[in-house]
Amino acid sequence: MSLVTSTSQERMAAAKTASRRIGLLSDESKARALRAIADAIEAAAPEVVAANDEDLRRGRQSGLSEALQDRLRLDAARVVALASAVRDIAALPDPVGRVIESRTLPNGLELTKVAVPFGVVGAIYEARPNVTVDIAALALRSGNAVVLRGGTAAEQTNAALVAAMRGALASQGIDPEAIQTLDSFGREGAADLMHARGLIDVLVPRGSAALIERVVTESTVPVIETGAGVVHIFLDETAPVERARDIVVNAKVQRPSVCNAVETVLIHRAAADRLVAPVVAALQEAGVTVHGDDDTAARAA
Repeated sequence: MSLVTSTSQERMAAAKTASRRIGLLSDESKARALRAIADAIEAAAPEVVAANDEDLRRGRQSGLSEALQDRLRLDAARVVALASAVRDIAALPDPVGRVIESRTLPNGLELTKVAVPFGVVGAIYEARPNVTVDIAALALRSGNAVVLRGGTAAEQTNAALVAAMRGALASQGIDPEAIQTLDSFGREGAADLMHARGLIDVLVPRGSAALIERVVTESTVPVIETGAGVVHIFLDETAPVERARDIVVNAKVQRPSVCNAVETVLIHRAAADRLVAPVVAALQEAGVTVHGDDDTAARAA
């Protein structure tokens, strides 16, 4: 199902209206809608992969780095994995209505803190079309509408995924305006999203430190600041050599472009003689450039 509204403000307003109905959906209705989305994504795999090929072609022409191209790339297997992740989200317990805290005041007044939807969740992120599906599914599971700004690098892929998800909602009698994308509005769309007080209830940036800093600095809507992180693995003095080596290599090599690929390995000094040389050798054999202090270099030699 295509988007018919013509401005970013109209799309965000449509999401706001839809959020009032999404927030009232039952647990089973939301789970059923998510299962329909998973089926729709799988059915749309040829269109999604074709759109992704076009995004990749444009990315190569514009000099997009190999790492970003890998984050951007969706093949048939990755599309199936996206659908599987949505089914996992559908199987989660409904967070809406969960009692977080309850207490009785000295005067007998009972206070209860209960989880409720935000309303409309906005998201700004980079060339990661999997995030388009992840955020939309999590938002719907928690009773929220969503407005997405996923970057021009993945514009065609995101459009195909959003169309599949909106069509799935419509097939379940749920307002498809609950899923919106502002990708076609470029940087102006991102700015509109950051300043949409009254339409966007919370904004989540996901990406580089520079992206997160920009959103936190410029937004006039509430922001949940995510971590830019440096991913660490700590090997303590009891770590078996083979397991330590295999875990570190897998964490770095399996898919180096993703944000949770390991960047720093810390080794307990008591295990340094056992672990440094085999771990460094295994990383180098896998094509990884290892940087270390003088002590690490001496032990790895």
